[in-house]
Amino acid sequence: MKKLLLIAACVALLASCCGKKGCKSQCNCGCEKCSCCKADNDKTAAAGVPEFNIVENEQVDLSALPTDADGYITLFDGKTLTNWRGYNMAEPPTSWDVEDGAIHLKGSGTGEAQVEGGGDLLFAHKFKNFTLELEYKISKGGNSGIFYLAQEVMTKDGDKEVSVPIWQSCSEYQVLDNANHVDAQLGVDGNRQAASLYDMIPAKPQNAKPFGEWNKAKIVVFKGTVIHGQNDQNVLEYHLWTPKWIEMLQGSKFKEGGEFPIAYELLKNIGGGQDGDGGYIALQDHGDDVWYRNIRIKVME
Repeated sequence: MKKLLLIAACVALLASCCGKKGCKSQCNCGCEKCSCCKADNDKTAAAGVPEFNIVENEQVDLSALPTDADGYITLFDGKTLTNWRGYNMAEPPTSWDVEDGAIHLKGSGTGEAQVEGGGDLLFAHKFKNFTLELEYKISKGGNSGIFYLAQEVMTKDGDKEVSVPIWQSCSEYQVLDNANHVDAQLGVDGNRQAASLYDMIPAKPQNAKPFGEWNKAKIVVFKGTVIHGQNDQNVLEYHLWTPKWIEMLQGSKFKEGGEFPIAYELLKNIGGGQDGDGGYIALQDHGDDVWYRNIRIKVME
């Protein structure tokens, strides 16, 4: 009799759940009435975390893009922002343009992000295991970043749906003028300097070139292992979804119960977790002029 009751309960649970992979965490399966999502939201609400929703949008067809002999896909054609759009937007923000073969953010001059016409710029396809290579050039006193494994996330402010800032869902490869931006002096042991995992792990050696010069950036993500490279040197390594990863989150501004409660919930299962679909690569609008070029990616199984 007990076995029959248990089987019946399991059948009822499966019937109320859509069965999609996204049901395992973070309520990103897209089913409005899915009991898995309701359970996730109930748990986060009880913990004082605002309700949030991961939005799934149409993905770019990578097979239509140029691929070189080494298997690297060209993400930026050097001429247009085709296949790029703003975070939680349908089109690129007007603050981004193409200048001399590079993606360029026209800085607001305020040192603050997201002014009118601004916003973070993302490539419209999610990546899970990959090697990303590009070059960046920062302006004097400039600040930017390369986001990866990002999600598009919405929450509510009263009756209005608003975007959760992209940096609350993903890792950030810091882009900074170390010599002239105050962020280089903040954080712990240089973990806000160029190529660092922002606010968590410093890039060592710190080999960024001065403002106005091109730097090479490399990000490798493979089955939870992450490597940052700068100017042909590996400068840090870490491992997602491990006790050490949670420890790093708890020691950062993204800590549980901290100022950014949604961030902790998203980051502990970054990229949707080990069984997730990965996330977006994006370029940060921090209000300062910055240039990116030669952007290419190799997808790994």
